[in-house]
Amino acid sequence: MAEVKTPSAPASSRRPLSPHLDIYRPMLTMMMSIAHRITGTALYVGTLLLVWWLVAAATDAKSFSVISTFLASIIGRVILFGFTWALFHHLMGGLRHFIWDTGRGMDHPEREYLAQATLGGGIILTILVWVIAYAVR
Repeated sequence: MAEVKTPSAPASSRRPLSPHLDIYRPMLTMMMSIAHRITGTALYVGTLLLVWWLVAAATDAKSFSVISTFLASIIGRVILFGFTWALFHHLMGGLRHFIWDTGRGMDHPEREYLAQATLGGGIILTILVWVIAYAVR
């Protein structure tokens, strides 16, 4: 078997140091990437809320009344609005990454336009869904 020779210096002194976040200037694409990760996590929480609603609907009228009352409250509606925004923002971010996977939109102006479309599209689609939901009532 071959022997691997390792230098005697400690590992921390041999590895290059990654630049700290303090040296980066926040850019829209960076913020959208962070928001994409946050909305992905929020979707897990929103899915638990959806499971609670489905289990309550399948259980009995009293359980369904509890979740319906909570979702109809101001806090419940804010959570549902945030869940809707997280869903659409994450969708738009996924489409942005899909476009990047094709090799398009990687240059400076297109990259910024896609980031702006991600932000604007998520907000517009969320408002559109809520306006339609209240119009149907």
